Amino acid sequence: MTDPKTIANETNFKEDFDAEFDALPSASVEKGLTPLPVTQRLGRVISGSLSRGLEVRLDRQVTTEELAVGSYVVIRGQQKRFFSMITDVQLGAASDDLLLSPPDLSDPFLREVHVGVSTFGVVHLTPMLALEDGQPKPVKTVPAHFSEVRQASQEEVSEVFGEEGYDKVRDTHFFHVGNPLDMEDVKITLDLKRFVERSSGVFGKSGTGKTFLSRLLLAGVIRERVAVNLIFDMHNEYGWEGSSEGVTKRVKGLKQIFPDGQVSIFTLDDESSRRRGSNPDFTVVIGYDQVEPDDLEMLQDIFNLSDAQIGAIYALHRRLGKSWLANFLDDDWIDSWGDPDDENDGPANGLKALADSLGQTYQTLAALRRRFERFRRYGFLSAKTHSDAVARIFQYIDAGTSVVLEFGRYGNMLDAYIFVANFLTRRLHQKYVEKKERAFGNQAEEPTPLVITIEEAHKFLDPAIASNTIFGTIARELRKYNVTLFIVDQRPSKIDQEVMSQIGTRVTALLDEENDIRAVLMGVSGSEGLKEVLARLDTRQQALILGHAVPMPVVVQTRAYDLEFYKAMGYHDEADLPQRLASNVERMRGSADFEGFD
Repeated sequence: MTDPKTIANETNFKEDFDAEFDALPSASVEKGLTPLPVTQRLGRVISGSLSRGLEVRLDRQVTTEELAVGSYVVIRGQQKRFFSMITDVQLGAASDDLLLSPPDLSDPFLREVHVGVSTFGVVHLTPMLALEDGQPKPVKTVPAHFSEVRQASQEEVSEVFGEEGYDKVRDTHFFHVGNPLDMEDVKITLDLKRFVERSSGVFGKSGTGKTFLSRLLLAGVIRERVAVNLIFDMHNEYGWEGSSEGVTKRVKGLKQIFPDGQVSIFTLDDESSRRRGSNPDFTVVIGYDQVEPDDLEMLQDIFNLSDAQIGAIYALHRRLGKSWLANFLDDDWIDSWGDPDDENDGPANGLKALADSLGQTYQTLAALRRRFERFRRYGFLSAKTHSDAVARIFQYIDAGTSVVLEFGRYGNMLDAYIFVANFLTRRLHQKYVEKKERAFGNQAEEPTPLVITIEEAHKFLDPAIASNTIFGTIARELRKYNVTLFIVDQRPSKIDQEVMSQIGTRVTALLDEENDIRAVLMGVSGSEGLKEVLARLDTRQQALILGHAVPMPVVVQTRAYDLEFYKAMGYHDEADLPQRLASNVERMRGSADFEGFD
């Protein structure tokens, strides 16, 4: 066993060395730049490589219990600062003999002597980017031996991620989404302009708070007015109010947070919406004459439709025009088809006569009618309607108002959700294509960027159909026509790989299925280290953000979706209204700096 006196001498030498090293001027001071913020030093780089990551020996006053996988640190080299993520934490010892014959640490003095010298903590870091002359750049090298590792300061984080609010220099809006792990006072921001430029997604297993994450991000987009939103609200969680998992208290939806007309609620189920207090602005009704074969082709798996039946749908539409679906579901109309006096080969009227005239089999049309029986349960479908839901939604969106479409009782019917989302998205996308092309060369006339939110996204973007659906088209177009997707899903592995490769920003809560983790990290450098991080996230309020809207992957403790958040978005609590009224009255009565009401 090592002699305690020898260890004590080594300890004194180490402390003297550290003191002398800290007294040396940093590279930034030598260059005459602003001194770096003083934050706690964690340790020094002792080995590593660009491919395998870096190994850092912790200072004796830093315990492994203080550090968590996914936390961020800064390595301060001689010329660069390296933003790095902790990907592993382990224990080290000066010799194997010490582990085979552990010392008696009941003596406080011996414990103090051993900790940090003969036993110590080691963390593994993955450098994510380098700051050189204040500019974030890809990591192409590693810091020198004994470069110090410190906690990242708010100033350094802001250099990389940006400060919350509008940045005139970068001409973009930054939105505070959360804090790095174990760094409660440091804000991580998202570049909202880049966030809406390409399709994005929120992923995570059931119960990890995907809806809360989605509401939080959508609130930022609405507040900063970087895009307008169409939200297909499958479970009625986004519009007026939503549920809070684990507690009975309800949370405010987007319309309550933004009561100034920035958000409107449309509904498929007026009775359900009013019962919940949503007070919708418009009730969506779709006429049979508005339905086209392309609106139903996406439902082939859900309706269990054969290829022959899909072909029959197109044949019906070609022969009967807009009235094809209304007539096909009308028993009296079917019975009246054909010539009842023609008795060759039996009665030539009814469904058999229709099948013969279309070149289809009787069995195909009969099976198709049985499949379409479910349409009778859709209260939002009507044989005749005088309203144009697509035109009304586009009117709101074109005016800069985000629309939340509540599904009411139909939210539990996946076929209804897919049908309506596909029906509306196809037509709105076409309107955007037309408006974008009319505005060619005149940027002021271009439509406001539109973000379409869909849940259960893998049902729309399955590999078998993604190449033929409007949602796959939008994902591949990137921002060509100012329309992007915001997808929310718990099974990213079931989304077409080509579509996943086009998802610009991925916000991922806990995933425990290997294929899902692989799908989310597809195409990301350093994915092996990020797998470990992703697998160790808490089940609530933690997420890994990577992609187009952040300069490097980052794990955050997401900000709480509570009254403080509502107020940050501009919401005014009723209890604050008397005070605001008194303040405004006082300002009207003679305040020299009165410039108008807030």
